[in-house]
Amino acid sequence: MSQETCLILLLLLSSEGGLKYLCRHFPLRVSVFLCKDTSRFNNYIYEGDIKMTFNKKTLVRTLILFMIALLSFTGCQAPAQTEEQENIQTNTASKLYPLEITDSMGRKVTIENEPQRIISIAPNITETIYALDMEAKLVARTDYCDYPEQVLEKESIGSLREPNIEKILELDPDLIIASTHFDPDVLKKLEDSGLTVAVLYGEESFEGVYDTILKTGKLLNADENANAVVADMQAKVKKVKEAVENQPKPKAYYVVSYGEGGDYTATGETFISQIIDMAGGENIANDATGWKYNLEALVEKDPDIVICSKYFEAKAGIKSANGYNELTAVKEGRLFEIDNNMLDRQGPRLADGLEELAKILHPDKF
Repeated sequence: MSQETCLILLLLLSSEGGLKYLCRHFPLRVSVFLCKDTSRFNNYIYEGDIKMTFNKKTLVRTLILFMIALLSFTGCQAPAQTEEQENIQTNTASKLYPLEITDSMGRKVTIENEPQRIISIAPNITETIYALDMEAKLVARTDYCDYPEQVLEKESIGSLREPNIEKILELDPDLIIASTHFDPDVLKKLEDSGLTVAVLYGEESFEGVYDTILKTGKLLNADENANAVVADMQAKVKKVKEAVENQPKPKAYYVVSYGEGGDYTATGETFISQIIDMAGGENIANDATGWKYNLEALVEKDPDIVICSKYFEAKAGIKSANGYNELTAVKEGRLFEIDNNMLDRQGPRLADGLEELAKILHPDKF
């Protein structure tokens, strides 16, 4: 019997009308007849061939005592169900842990119990933890972990390359998850302090991102959520590919950096170049390697579309930068901004980044 049912029955017992209703509809077929003379208010209860007479107060007390006994016996089962569900979750976790994995650095890592206090030392891992609905277990992140916005409420342990070891020890995590660009010296210091560290990253591809998300879900006992995140990403990638299939490919240039410090772009050997192709564009820097690019070659090839970061006022700077201000795309308003973190971080927002890029290249298809 639920708590709501218990409350309704007690309320019915507290009123004359409620008593009549209960006695008419009670499973034992009890009937109540009230005398017209309310000053002598007697209640007659029939059950089979037996007739009993009660004073109303006696009847009410009797029924209330009966209900209390009944409720005590049934226990108003809702809390018991919650405890049962918690027991199931505990048993499931106890079967999964201790968990041993081989991380992306080839290290054997053992997770003794389901992690409850996690520190992320990579933006893509932080975003994955939120995508898996595991943010309640996240106790700290790096200065670069800024998405989603609510992650800024979490403690920061400093930079990705040089995290504050003392701060990490103070927070007493039961699992630290790092990713690319993680300093081996920092890893050794953390391990020497007795902390459990897993380093997760995959190859630069959608498959590599899927693998990292699934491994993170495995560590956190969130396999179901991880599978759902990957399925959603795969569906979005499929949608984009179908939308741009057999469409003319505009020539595109992706600005990584520009100006006095040099001109850098995503050349043909980068993953971002692959994403430009998936989004239905032709990267004019496909013939180059590394990240540095020649400004004269850029001006000569004169791309149809130029894409830059929406941060650091890049768009305004490019409009006035030497060489860039000569490009037809810049002159004619085809310089577009994108949240480059969606592409650079290679986390659960990567499919969103692909879609945004495709919308820039083929706006009529979305």
